[in-house]
Amino acid sequence: MFFISDAFADAGSSQSAGFMGFLPIIACVAILYFLLIRPQQKRQKQHQELISSIKKGDKVVTNSGIIATVSKVISEHEVVLEIADGVHCRFVKTAISDVVENTIQNNVAKSVEKDAIAEDKAKINADENAEKSVSEPAKVTSSKTEKKKTIRKVTSKKKN
Repeated sequence: MFFISDAFADAGSSQSAGFMGFLPIIACVAILYFLLIRPQQKRQKQHQELISSIKKGDKVVTNSGIIATVSKVISEHEVVLEIADGVHCRFVKTAISDVVENTIQNNVAKSVEKDAIAEDKAKINADENAEKSVSEPAKVTSSKTEKKKTIRKVTSKKKN
């Protein structure tokens, strides 16, 4: 009988800790969402945009690793790919994993843009350095000449 009363006494305190028991589970669900589910949804959205932007002449890679050229877009779900000269196969657009030609063009455009930005920064720095080198000696020489003039005036006044 002594044990039963202790069990009832403990039951009242455990009800207040019930929410605290679910807190780690809620935290794990939140962490899983931000680390796994959300990035996967972003990748899926990017892939969907990539598939919808496929047009004739694009070089693509299929899920099986075949590199081909899009020769015809049949519908919004199917394309005809030219695997080799004269060899055409129908593929579902979801079987395309990447667009190679657009990726190469984007990488080239990004590298050209970075080079142009670096050149612009170098020109701006060179111009600023040139302006500083031109203006600083002028200030130094003008201040030296001013000092010499003031010294001459002071010495001439002392002599008088």
